[in-house]
Amino acid sequence: MMEFRVLVLMLVAALLYPTCVQSRVRNYKFSVVRKNTTVLCSSKPIITVNGKFPGPTLYAREDDTVIVRVVNHVKDNVTIHWHGVRQLRTGWSDGPAYITQCPIQTGQSYIYNFTLTGQRGTLLWHAHINWQRATVHGAIVILPKRGVPYPFPKPYKEEIIILGEWWKSDVEAVINRAMKLGQPPNVSDAHTINGLPGPAPNCSSQGYTLHVETGKTYLLRIVNAAVNEELFFKIAGHQLTIVEADATYTKPFKTDTIFIGPGQTTNALLTADQKIGNYLIAISPFMDTIVPIDNQTATGTLRYEGTSTFLPTSLTTMPPQNATPVTSKFMDTLRSLNSNEYPANVPQTVDHSLVFAIGVGRNPCATCVNRTRVLADINNVSFVMPTTAILQAHYYNISGVYTDDFPANPPNPYNYTGTPPTNIQTNNGTKVYRLPYNSTVQVVLQGTSIIAPESHPTHLHGFNFFVVGKGVGNYDPKNDPKNFNLVDPVERNTISVPTGGWTAIRFRADNPGVWFIHCHLEVHTTWGLKMAFLVENGKGPNQSILPPPNDLPKC
Repeated sequence: MMEFRVLVLMLVAALLYPTCVQSRVRNYKFSVVRKNTTVLCSSKPIITVNGKFPGPTLYAREDDTVIVRVVNHVKDNVTIHWHGVRQLRTGWSDGPAYITQCPIQTGQSYIYNFTLTGQRGTLLWHAHINWQRATVHGAIVILPKRGVPYPFPKPYKEEIIILGEWWKSDVEAVINRAMKLGQPPNVSDAHTINGLPGPAPNCSSQGYTLHVETGKTYLLRIVNAAVNEELFFKIAGHQLTIVEADATYTKPFKTDTIFIGPGQTTNALLTADQKIGNYLIAISPFMDTIVPIDNQTATGTLRYEGTSTFLPTSLTTMPPQNATPVTSKFMDTLRSLNSNEYPANVPQTVDHSLVFAIGVGRNPCATCVNRTRVLADINNVSFVMPTTAILQAHYYNISGVYTDDFPANPPNPYNYTGTPPTNIQTNNGTKVYRLPYNSTVQVVLQGTSIIAPESHPTHLHGFNFFVVGKGVGNYDPKNDPKNFNLVDPVERNTISVPTGGWTAIRFRADNPGVWFIHCHLEVHTTWGLKMAFLVENGKGPNQSILPPPNDLPKC
């Protein structure tokens, strides 16, 4: 009887005082709809979630289970990717079309169900089919468990800042036309801060305003949801203290400029320690090679409480477009917190050592302009999307969908960052690389100079990885590992590979399933700079992927 009374009291406490419960289920509904939206003084219908641009923020706590019912009310197929969520054993909810699921068709729905095991911080969600993520995106805020403080001073308030790109034309028409011609697509017409570009040529459009109080400290959760561009972020007259990158705590450091690639997130503390007034918030693109970009600067305003209406705005100078030293300094300063509570569990030994040569190239095309088509590849393989999801084919042993012979190294080594070889034609294929469960993996992402060297922000689904090294030129497997940081390297899910250089990452393959890795410049993904790891099941059900849900979309 006493045990029954205790059980009843515990149930009542859980109902009346939910703060006593460490983890819970968070339910969301995402209705995918078209909405007429005005930016840059012109309107067009765009695909949105719940009619919002950017979309709604998903809030949860570490170890919560999140259930999102996505209903497709548009004529286009849809999927949603929860960028940076580990998806431990729940690859069916990862979202990339034809990799882990078939898309949600018109009038259909799908329930994404995943647990935020051991994760806290800022991530993002976005569409993962075609170029829909230009407008279908939003923030994910994972708060620490109740009663667990941040490892930095508690902010007075938190603000979400989502950076993006805007095309006046329909984005799908832009990329479809480019693919038909075999050429790069038109660049965007503006950058945006929380959906707003600020004043622009021939349009005095509205900009984002961040309201602050003197002496207060704010946590800025900054998300780069841009389609094709790495960005600089600055606030005039203010220093920012970086405390987190890609939902992983970092050693704090101060900077006046944040460098952030598509798919990356950065948390920064901002203290309102300047005199009352208006201060410019600005974002501008980074590009240190000959590739065309949208060179527009988007602006907003940081406004102190008590600022008079007509007080002018204090301005700031953005880094030059090709400010490679600024990007290098920012990336090199990032370090994992590596505390007792949040250790950096860097693999010290490697079971699979891979080198991926990544870049763009050209193949013959009889119907294209100049009779060539621009494409992209990894290790000379330009990835071809299947018509059946690879995870389904793996789980049900369906043959003919993919092969598991993705090359571990470039098949024909050359001077990757020097003079390109004369024969740059690549092969097409739907190839994966197979990894045993719990094996340790090192991937050297080696940039190439074919057509033009370029920075590649590369995203790995299903895992965080440690950035153990980077450099300019060709990776030297004998000498470069001597300088690897195996103590406190930054832990991320997306990393920029420097132009004409390389980046080395390490991770443990402790998540069974099929996991996409690709350049997060959407144009490069479209061109084929992508592949997938197939991580085998381990021993027993707790090391195996869960069965597919009953409502898994059909192709």
